[in-house]
Amino acid sequence: MASIPSFMRAAQCSDQTQGIDKDIQYTSDASLPAEAASLPPNSALVKVAYASPNPVDYKMPESSIYSSLNIKQRPFIPCGDFGGTIVSTNLPNLNPGDRVFGRSDPPLFGSLAEYVVVRGVENVVKLPDAVSYQDGATLGVAGLTAYQCLAPNVRSGSKVLINGGSGGTGTFAIQIAQALGCYVMTTCSSANIELCKKLGADDVIDYRNTDVTAHMARQGTQYDLLVDCAGTPAIFWKSSAYLKPEGRYITIAATLTWAFWSEMWKMMYLPTWLGGVPRKAEFLRRVTKAEDYARLAQWIAEGKVKPVISRTYDLEDAKAAFVELKSGRTRGKIVIKIEE
Repeated sequence: MASIPSFMRAAQCSDQTQGIDKDIQYTSDASLPAEAASLPPNSALVKVAYASPNPVDYKMPESSIYSSLNIKQRPFIPCGDFGGTIVSTNLPNLNPGDRVFGRSDPPLFGSLAEYVVVRGVENVVKLPDAVSYQDGATLGVAGLTAYQCLAPNVRSGSKVLINGGSGGTGTFAIQIAQALGCYVMTTCSSANIELCKKLGADDVIDYRNTDVTAHMARQGTQYDLLVDCAGTPAIFWKSSAYLKPEGRYITIAATLTWAFWSEMWKMMYLPTWLGGVPRKAEFLRRVTKAEDYARLAQWIAEGKVKPVISRTYDLEDAKAAFVELKSGRTRGKIVIKIEE
């Protein structure tokens, strides 16, 4: 195994349930992952070049119930998405020195550090030479989520609505839908209309100045798929007017609250005679798949998809990165530079 230091730079939390943006601190002498010297089966030690935080990276750890049941190590290093280099591995088809990307899934997280142990044969994927570490780091959650919402559910010529087209998942979804040959309608604020059109949206609704559901009902287009990146239940409840009977509504905007899951249950199971909608609704349960990651990376290499990176933070500024992320106003993705 390549020589590694005794300590590493990292951004870590002592009690993330108080809010990661309030608790996270930079340190230059964090302990290396406990398993770095003797890897568990199907894992890799990765030297991280870039990481990219997602809402799930604070929503889950900030839940006191989730943290008490799942996050045992203190201090806790958040974030899962990464782009970097293999230091050591027992994964098939990977070797020290390989450029890679992927995700360290919950509850392990750990990518806001110079080194992370990543478990799972699906979680570490070779990065094409034409793709930067920075771009690779954005794919772990946002890219994969967008792909898995779309690829199994559309074909060339399908009509797709992406509600919330300017965020991390939305900016990927517009481009992926275009790559798959779909007609794309999206929603965003007026400030982001040009961005969404540049990414390939065929039409854009300014949700701040237009009643989205009323506009879609008047328009008369029948959609095959509604992808809700913003968490707007009305999109589903009024969808009989614009979603084909065999179409589906997929939301990704989950919260760890009773209110969300109660609403989701009603969307999926409430009979029409009690006010339910005769359309299929689901919450996307993202599944880490190396094959999907590889296709996304290849599309970036081919220029079909380009991650939208609004800002790059240094590791020392991880607190500011989470403040921006939690504002809910980020255009595309935030990345955090780990390498010096």
